[in-house]
Amino acid sequence: MTTINDQTYIEKTIKGDTNAFSHLVEKYKVMVFSLSMKMLKSREEAEEVSQDTFIKAYKNLSKFKGDSKFSTWIYKIAYRNCLDSLKKNKEKYNTSTIDEITINQINSTDNILEDISRKERAVLMKECLNKLPDEERTLLWMFYYDELSLKEIIEVTELSESNLKVKLHRARKRLLTVVEQNVEPELINHYGRK
Repeated sequence: MTTINDQTYIEKTIKGDTNAFSHLVEKYKVMVFSLSMKMLKSREEAEEVSQDTFIKAYKNLSKFKGDSKFSTWIYKIAYRNCLDSLKKNKEKYNTSTIDEITINQINSTDNILEDISRKERAVLMKECLNKLPDEERTLLWMFYYDELSLKEIIEVTELSESNLKVKLHRARKRLLTVVEQNVEPELINHYGRK
């Protein structure tokens, strides 16, 4: 069984076959919703933004030139919609300053994480990520969880390569600070260690 590629569905949709677009929605709805949930932290808002993303994509499908993958194009629309939603509903996140992180602190954090089971680690990392400011959390999520390349993230966010690298570096440092502040007390409570 051969799979019809995205471009075929795009062409069919542009020619008036509205059912063809439903194949694209089906293929990318999880990706769009996942990004929206990570950025907005609200199922209701994520559903609204996801729906709006596909409406905008449908209305602007003729503008898609195929310079990038369709998935990157729709990801960019979702990202922009999430940013717009965040601007409307400002929430305060932990934006404490980033302490200078030494190699010993990084090694200490690695040792702490080794003591926690994989499942516990995933839960703790998700909690720590959620404590980061929106942009940092989203950039880390795109790079590590959605496995977008730097080039794809640049296309989605419209950041310069150097700016993106700086923001990713700062986000990693802030995440390490959050991990140190949250994981160690969690271990002490759970395992009774110092």
